Amino acid sequence: MKEFELKYGCNPNQKPARIFMENGADLPVEILCGRPGYINFLDAFNSWQLVKEIKEATGKCAATSFKHVSPTSAAVGRKLSDKLKKACFVDDIEGLDDSPLACAYARARGTDRMSSFGDWVALSDECDLTTAKIIAREVSDGVIAPSYSPDALELLKTKRKGNYNIVKIDPAYVPQERERKQVFGITFEQGRNNFKINRELLSNIVTENKDLPDDAAEDMIIALITLKYTQSNSVCFAVDGQAIGVGAGQQSRIHCTRLAAGKADLWHLRQHEKVLGLKFADGIGRPDKNNIIDLYLSDTDSGDVLGDGVWQKYFAVRPEPFTRAEKDAYLSTIKGVTLASDAFFPFSDNIEKAARSGVSYVCEPGGSLRDDLVIEAANRHNMVMAFTGMRLFHH
Repeated sequence: MKEFELKYGCNPNQKPARIFMENGADLPVEILCGRPGYINFLDAFNSWQLVKEIKEATGKCAATSFKHVSPTSAAVGRKLSDKLKKACFVDDIEGLDDSPLACAYARARGTDRMSSFGDWVALSDECDLTTAKIIAREVSDGVIAPSYSPDALELLKTKRKGNYNIVKIDPAYVPQERERKQVFGITFEQGRNNFKINRELLSNIVTENKDLPDDAAEDMIIALITLKYTQSNSVCFAVDGQAIGVGAGQQSRIHCTRLAAGKADLWHLRQHEKVLGLKFADGIGRPDKNNIIDLYLSDTDSGDVLGDGVWQKYFAVRPEPFTRAEKDAYLSTIKGVTLASDAFFPFSDNIEKAARSGVSYVCEPGGSLRDDLVIEAANRHNMVMAFTGMRLFHH
């Protein structure tokens, strides 16, 4: 296939629209079902690069949930605890532990479910039936993978009454070294960002604490690759082989950190016994459950945010209040989280904020005039900080 005609571009008034190869070669993708749009393909090609690079860097299968050209999360195929299975709404999926790819997508989709609503899925390996079962029941725009098992493809083709977007990509495809795009009729050209992110990149540890275990190093690698395909400015919190909070596209880095920290905190709080013990009424779907959990975790001193009309509609039993003090006490026990940044931290306020969200490990390029103050703050919290020396802006 030399080109694929799209219904329209970013918006319905932007016509004509298509994807094609400038050198006249065949496209490296095959559309197996549906008719992906302009933004779908932006998500597909960016997300595929992300999971492909995580697989190459870690040796583990990877999945990501993408939305508007930025990842909501990315993860490798580690098994989920029983608590995390319930928090991610996959505790009823049979055979989950036997599919590393399904575990990766369950983590990625379950991290920030509000942002993942209507996501684009990317898988580093062949989509198996267990992974397809998770995708099939969630609100999603499409999926890209190098291949699909016959039973997985058959199931996915039933989604959206047979119109779900399923894209197969050639895993051997290598893009040209130079890439171009147009803005206001003016062509921009640059070399592709082929920078490799690996353990060696983390060797310049600038803090007094230099103990970087392998699991934390892998979290750093996952977070940095996630940032490589996140709209800048951006920061990423990661733990246990997955990104748990992505702050994307903010003009101020502290706002990125606050946004990502808030998402990371919610991810932890969703695994609290009060949340896992919520008794929903029969017939309440996953999207509604997620929205109500988000409301339940809203900040109030009393912790009682559900009025009579809300709890009576959605719950079989009225939930116990979850106070701000209880949440703070729970979050204060969290540690071992990684924070990565696509550019240097200009002020130590980012480190202070990160410390309140359980961050023990930090990786960033370094190069700020205030690096000494940032390192001092990291030392004060006994963090391990690595300077990578490489900026990862993505626009």
